[in-house]
Amino acid sequence: MDRTSSSAKVFGIDRERLRSMFGWLTPGQSLISHQPLPGNARFTAEEFSALAMLTAPYCDQCAIPFDPIEENGLVCGACLADPPPWNKARSALLYDDTSSQLILSLKRRGQRFGLKVFSRFIADAAGDLIDSADLIIPVPIHYHRLTARGFNQAGWLASAIRAETGIPYDEFCLKRTRATPSQGRMTARQRQRNVSGAFSLTERGRDRIYGKRIILLDDVYTTGATLRACARTLQRAKPANLDVVTFARVVAPANSPI
Repeated sequence: MDRTSSSAKVFGIDRERLRSMFGWLTPGQSLISHQPLPGNARFTAEEFSALAMLTAPYCDQCAIPFDPIEENGLVCGACLADPPPWNKARSALLYDDTSSQLILSLKRRGQRFGLKVFSRFIADAAGDLIDSADLIIPVPIHYHRLTARGFNQAGWLASAIRAETGIPYDEFCLKRTRATPSQGRMTARQRQRNVSGAFSLTERGRDRIYGKRIILLDDVYTTGATLRACARTLQRAKPANLDVVTFARVVAPANSPI
């Protein structure tokens, strides 16, 4: 290994490992303000308290939160009227001004140093689904966007969850066959039209999905249009069970576009 690649190994690729091993020597960094923090910290106390963790009760099929007086395991009226093509859904955080900073840093700026924390949040929120899963499939992006951006944030999350839980993931079971415009400013109906027919199964996917318990993973559940399009495609391979897990869940339509 030459000197340049060796330096990258020490100061770039393995920085997270060094920080976890020698947190008292290397400063932490806030995932929100990006300011240095003592030890291995990723949030100040105020930042952590501002995170809106999505806890029960919520709809068992779309993770929309219920009034605290409701019972666990219920299904909302929207899912009763139009059942999603999956069994259960879980999300770690409500999408708001605080969590959006975490997601946009990952999605738009490619900042990976929070992935270990994100995977723990997801594993805590969706442990009942992940623990029984055979395979995690991240929502794919079109190869034009992958070439331009250089990464798929859902794939990064899947990799981090594998490191946290040991559940394997596969980015090559589902393919985005049509480049679609960004959905940030679209209505729910526009989003449905936008992603209709945009995904297909690969031969690898048909082989790996049949009879397995699958987790479909994405960063944010907004209207569910993309997740529904992916789930319908995955169901053609006849999995034994299909659940949906996301890092965050949009509740109020006034939330920032993503």
